[in-house]
Amino acid sequence: MSEAATPEADTEARDLLEAVVRIPSVSRNETEAAERLVEFFEAHGREAWLDDVGNVRAPADDGVLLTSHIDTVPGDIPVRVEETDEGDVLWGRGSVDAKGPLCAMATAAVRTGASFVGVVGEEVDSKGARFLVEDRESVPGAVINGEPSGWEGITLGYRGLLAGTYVATSESGHSSRPENNAIQDAIDWWSSVDDEFATDEWHPVFERVTCKPVDFKGGTSTDGLSVEATMDVQLRVPPEYSTDEIREIADGFLENGTVNWDDKVEPVMQSPRTSAARAFRAAIRQQDGEPTLLRKTGTSDMNVYAKAWDCPMVTYGPGDSDLDHAPNEHLPLDEYDRSVAVLETATERLLED
Repeated sequence: MSEAATPEADTEARDLLEAVVRIPSVSRNETEAAERLVEFFEAHGREAWLDDVGNVRAPADDGVLLTSHIDTVPGDIPVRVEETDEGDVLWGRGSVDAKGPLCAMATAAVRTGASFVGVVGEEVDSKGARFLVEDRESVPGAVINGEPSGWEGITLGYRGLLAGTYVATSESGHSSRPENNAIQDAIDWWSSVDDEFATDEWHPVFERVTCKPVDFKGGTSTDGLSVEATMDVQLRVPPEYSTDEIREIADGFLENGTVNWDDKVEPVMQSPRTSAARAFRAAIRQQDGEPTLLRKTGTSDMNVYAKAWDCPMVTYGPGDSDLDHAPNEHLPLDEYDRSVAVLETATERLLED
């Protein structure tokens, strides 16, 4: 982080953040935290409500849509504000991912008059974001998605995701037989896929197809007549490919068994020359920061929005993304204050365009 004058504490924004972090909102249990956000908007004279899936909707000037997710992963981290030599630090699950970005955006929305949506289910299936793109009748002028990037970071790209379940069955037999059983078929298929996308260690992770088995079950069936294998797999997809192209390549290595591909999210890579990216670079410099353009190796709701809406978008928010889901998740409040200021400045600039 570059040297910058310490901003004055943004008491209103900090109070909202601490209140929302203190409310547990593990995926599928976001209602209480969502209602607290509705109260915040109503206290500022803004209409807000929960939609059919539990998203917080606070429509206003649609030249900018500020949006982040309410849900967190599980994990009990005692909420506290700790005084340090570098400033106050808020500890708690969701302080970084993504209640810091969420509350910074809510604050910026009431101060600038921009539209706001707090979505549910990002950590599991992006249920809220998917409902939002289906439910809206028009495309926003620009989208600012909230995820931790550090207050000087602007995220322009995310890899996509292709996930599925491989299933194979073979006749049971003595282990001395040379023929493959279903477990070997599963291993051979996945090894072929992994080898196909192997790269050297110098190849940027963002540009790789990353192959990960995430669950495996195998063995003799209950009746003893067959060997069964089931393997859940995930492939992270760089913008060079579509998920359909990765699926075709992976299916090409099947010799026995089938794959039920049940989840796909397309990769996204935005230009650094869009009006949104320019607005954030200028706003960060105005706070004496040095803008950094980022590409993330995971996925976010931005992938969902980019597929549905042809408009400028970036992802932005306070916090160190290395602390996402971590047992020591915490957010320096000076950084949070700066991010609120950046969001206000960038949003106002975009609304004026």
